[in-house]
Amino acid sequence: MTRAEAILYTLVAYKLVLVAIGLWAARRNLDSADFFLGGRRLGGWVAAISASASSSSAWTLVAVSGMAYLWGWPALWLFPATLSGFIVNWFWVAPRLMRASREQGAITLTDFIAGPGAGHGWPRRIVILASGVVLFSFTFYIAAQFQAAGSAFASAFEIEMRTAVMIGAAVVLLYTLLGGFWAVSVTDTLQGLVMAVTALLLPVAAVVAAGGPGAVVEALAAQGPAVGGPPTAGIAAAGFVLGTLGIGIGYPGQPHVVNRFMALRDERALRDGQVIAITWAVVIYAGMLTVGLAARALYGGLLADEQVLFEVANRLFAPVVAGVMIAAVLSAIMSTADSQLLVAAASVSHDLPRRRRGSLVVSRLVVALISGLAVLVAVLLPQTIFARVLFAWTALGAAFGPPLLVRLAGFTVPPQRVFAAMAVGFFGTVACYWLPDTPGDWLERLVPFFLSLAICLSAARRAGDAVKHET
Repeated sequence: MTRAEAILYTLVAYKLVLVAIGLWAARRNLDSADFFLGGRRLGGWVAAISASASSSSAWTLVAVSGMAYLWGWPALWLFPATLSGFIVNWFWVAPRLMRASREQGAITLTDFIAGPGAGHGWPRRIVILASGVVLFSFTFYIAAQFQAAGSAFASAFEIEMRTAVMIGAAVVLLYTLLGGFWAVSVTDTLQGLVMAVTALLLPVAAVVAAGGPGAVVEALAAQGPAVGGPPTAGIAAAGFVLGTLGIGIGYPGQPHVVNRFMALRDERALRDGQVIAITWAVVIYAGMLTVGLAARALYGGLLADEQVLFEVANRLFAPVVAGVMIAAVLSAIMSTADSQLLVAAASVSHDLPRRRRGSLVVSRLVVALISGLAVLVAVLLPQTIFARVLFAWTALGAAFGPPLLVRLAGFTVPPQRVFAAMAVGFFGTVACYWLPDTPGDWLERLVPFFLSLAICLSAARRAGDAVKHET
């Protein structure tokens, strides 16, 4: 069996499993609450792995390994940056959001932040702004997933890039339309487990091929201080470190991640999810960083950084094994788009209507329209996966993170201040994105977030005090 045949057979089998999950999940969707939140019946394993996989995927598998290959040791700052986000999300945000969203009856993050009375006035403006932020950011986010999958499909099968992108998008669209939140959560769990297996096997093979850990260290050191040593001196180094660590503060503001916390079944599912999610994050990020560093030691700077994962698998494994591994990773990358599609659809069909009874037909139509727009962006506006994902990630984190954190800390913020904070966070990120690059892009990842947070804190009142003040 050739490598191309192995990839093809594995992909066909995997996609049939995804469609079967979609058909199974379709029977569990009786209304919009089921379609978008699974009836709040998620267990610990599904919640932890699906939330983790949907926050990572193409960025983790392709971009993190690629950045480790490109940057060398300085890329290790990505590990505390991402792990800190997981810890804050699961141990501080998750328990509070699970309980508070139940009390409020919120189905989406926009529901929760806008609060009661979202049909008029400033709460209504918050809903409109939040929906715009989600649609804009997720169009680019989803396009990055389709671009990553399409690029690899085109390479593996020698087919045209546009065709590869559309094939991948069509399968994701099919099972998302069929099964909604249940299909997305279960398929993301399968995806996360595939990612974990890959992150365990591939780094070991790469380090062994390089001659062991000591040989990797020596090879990187021989390539000069830019690759072989951490950034430890000067203003540029400080900016790089701060910008990299700034990735972590974006985690609480990701609607496609925190909606899993709102869907948790009970306290036991929460406790299980905390352990599983942190373990998964350690395995995945350590594994992908190791792959990139070992590849740099093995091949120098000869490879394209965002093709490192696929090149290492091709060069170190027999054709059939490499084919199976690449096929599994490609499927994992592609299926991450499902969570973002579902959240984007919820923004239009659930959040925007004044009467919160969006039909499943409308929800599915929105999923199809957004998927088509993301395909156009992926095909017509190519950009590096790392840059595209981090821009969308930062914009969402700066817009939603500060209001959510302040609210979960037990404070209330006047809705006009929430609107201002979200606008400053989002448009500040867009403005910083167009400015000249700073080391680590710390300006883009830190300044809009903390400006938004300052606006919220300046008007925050303890929940009990706010009630007394109003009465």
